[in-house]
Amino acid sequence: MFGTLKRKGLTLLIIASSLLFGCSESTTNQPEKKEKSQWNEIHGATQGTTYSAILDDPQGVIKKEDLDSILHNFDLALSTYMDNSAISKVNDADTDTISFSDQQGYLEQCYNISRTVFKNTDGAFDPSVFPLVKAWGFFKEDAPIPTQSQLDSLLNSVGFGKNLHQFIFSEGKGICIKSDPSFRLDFNAIAQGYSVDVLADYVDSKGIKNYYLEIGGEIVVKGTNRENVKWRIGIDSPNQKEEIRVLDNVVNISDKALATSGNYRKFYIKDGVKYAHTINPKSGAPVQHSLLSASVIAETCAEADAYATAFMVMGVEKSMDFVQENQDLGLDIYLLYDDGTGAIQRRMTEGFEDYLK
Repeated sequence: MFGTLKRKGLTLLIIASSLLFGCSESTTNQPEKKEKSQWNEIHGATQGTTYSAILDDPQGVIKKEDLDSILHNFDLALSTYMDNSAISKVNDADTDTISFSDQQGYLEQCYNISRTVFKNTDGAFDPSVFPLVKAWGFFKEDAPIPTQSQLDSLLNSVGFGKNLHQFIFSEGKGICIKSDPSFRLDFNAIAQGYSVDVLADYVDSKGIKNYYLEIGGEIVVKGTNRENVKWRIGIDSPNQKEEIRVLDNVVNISDKALATSGNYRKFYIKDGVKYAHTINPKSGAPVQHSLLSASVIAETCAEADAYATAFMVMGVEKSMDFVQENQDLGLDIYLLYDDGTGAIQRRMTEGFEDYLK
């Protein structure tokens, strides 16, 4: 786990489209199914959640122990739940200069991507909000609501773009210089997506062309599925039933990454006020707008994960404007929001509509 609460909003659909929608279309022109024996399925636990790999790998080239080893090394760089991880050493250090090992370069790469998304979103995505998330009680039941003076004090130690820290990376090692000992980093809003990219790079290196990789609901897919068609991923509806998972829509996707961030399960109500777990880095308070979930399609899962979080901070209109004004980023988004009457409405980019056909 990386420190803040996340939810799984995407579901792999492994049934044929004709079964899903009850169609009676002839199978004459349907793509030929691939033999089940070709497929290698691996499942495991990581980062306080689960992972799945479904691979067109008849020789069993990809081994569970190899994926587990990669994910363990990833945790050693970025898990705030491991005292000996690189990020924990940075966060817990009392001195202003901290040295750490980053042999695989995971912290460096995650940090650099985070800097880019932070700048692109004008700080809506900010990995330094961990003290605020903790203050609002998302790690502890019955935590008191912080006062404005407490938030103002915490905000002095929050800000990825402030001169509160500096990283220097070189040949698998790093140094962090902190000007404020209270400064903390938590890459939960990007690290899980980035870890899927790391697995995808490994699978690609082994020559696997068709696969599905998922960690905690963040997904990378390549090629085609067992049905020899694009992978079919269901997007959760905010109106979930107790024992039945309800889908809002189904995405047909290949050679892309997909991530969802949402507030409709991770919140608490105190004194009649609902507090969502997404924190606005500038105000220091939970967001109060109507956006319930943001699903993002991107070239990498790290980007999809980070931008999904940023959009939950920005809200519907600003998110739509952002994607329109930054088409060079190659993002497509699907937003679910409450229209004020309790009904769920949708906004999406034109590009995302193509994935629904």
